[in-house]
Amino acid sequence: MSCCTRVAALGDHTLFSSVKPRTVCRRLLYTARFLSRSQCPAAEHSPISDPGEKPRLRAIDLARKVRQEKAKTRTQTEQTEPPASGLQQRVMELKRFSMQLQNVHPNVLAKHLHRSVLYQDKDVVIINKPYGVPVREDSGVTSITSVLPVLSKMLDGPKVKTDSELLPCLALEKDSTGALLLARSEAAVEHILALSRNNQVERRYWVITVGVPVPSEGLIDIPIIEREVAGPQPHFKMTLSPIFRMNEAGDGVTKVRSHRQAYPAVTKYRVLDSSYGCSLIELQPFSGVKHQMRVHMAYALACCILGDHKYSHWSKLAPQILPERVLKKLGLEQTKSRNLPLHLHARQLVLLGHSQSEISVSCPLPKYFIKTLNRLQLTFPEEKADK
Repeated sequence: MSCCTRVAALGDHTLFSSVKPRTVCRRLLYTARFLSRSQCPAAEHSPISDPGEKPRLRAIDLARKVRQEKAKTRTQTEQTEPPASGLQQRVMELKRFSMQLQNVHPNVLAKHLHRSVLYQDKDVVIINKPYGVPVREDSGVTSITSVLPVLSKMLDGPKVKTDSELLPCLALEKDSTGALLLARSEAAVEHILALSRNNQVERRYWVITVGVPVPSEGLIDIPIIEREVAGPQPHFKMTLSPIFRMNEAGDGVTKVRSHRQAYPAVTKYRVLDSSYGCSLIELQPFSGVKHQMRVHMAYALACCILGDHKYSHWSKLAPQILPERVLKKLGLEQTKSRNLPLHLHARQLVLLGHSQSEISVSCPLPKYFIKTLNRLQLTFPEEKADK
């Protein structure tokens, strides 16, 4: 055997080669690099690799790592957060439902409103407004006004060609529910507004309040004005602008000059039932000032409406703080109170001077409203009469 012959031992086999050792090393290194580039599984365990080159992360390894991180985060969240109670689940379901209605196709919302029609004739239509859907355009979300042309065609029928339209009258707030009046023409709108100015349109609302008013029924006649609230979060709120103040002796009231920018606001109230420091109250507004009933209940009677996070505090924007006994009855934690919906429902609508006979429509309560009444053990007047 010549001096140029070398023996390379590989396991139990013997390989004879007549090439130089440096050539063998170069070929083995080239083979290892080729296997690594071709993403061969055996290349990951090859004993020969380039120490200056970092191993590449395959897509399958990255996906596996992401799944493991998500599973770990989900497990930690389930361990730290207590399971949601029945009321919390219902509140979250309501929140998801309202967001779905605001983002659905206009035809879908129109079909939902079509199924909720309470009354209709040649002049007016009354529907059951769902929670969380604005009546007019609001920040680009789907509103009731935007689907009224589609709803009008559904009411008239696809084969009927008509120029009738639907126009909102005496609109409700975004977070309120209940009877919403729609007019079929501009003339009908003017007629209804004239009836309202002559107190021939009766609107009765049902609200659940935190607190029990004293006396149990009465008339609130306090003007309302909009003011700016200074602080870390400057914002605007409606508030009271009374024309009577306590005198210096504290044994009577003195009339003061009313503010020019204040709006006259009158609300009649009557307690229907009370339990656990909460009340079911019927409200009848005689004026249409923005947030009138919410302001009168929160600031005039100190009985804020359940779920009214805007008027639960004056100087800040924060979730409503509920008494411990109320939280216990609702099965709710204080940290979750921000998800409570506004319990303000347009229960009854009466048109006294419309056509030849009056129209009286009662709107059924939403499910979340009924469940809250049951938890607080508040009963309807009809149930009391049956007993």
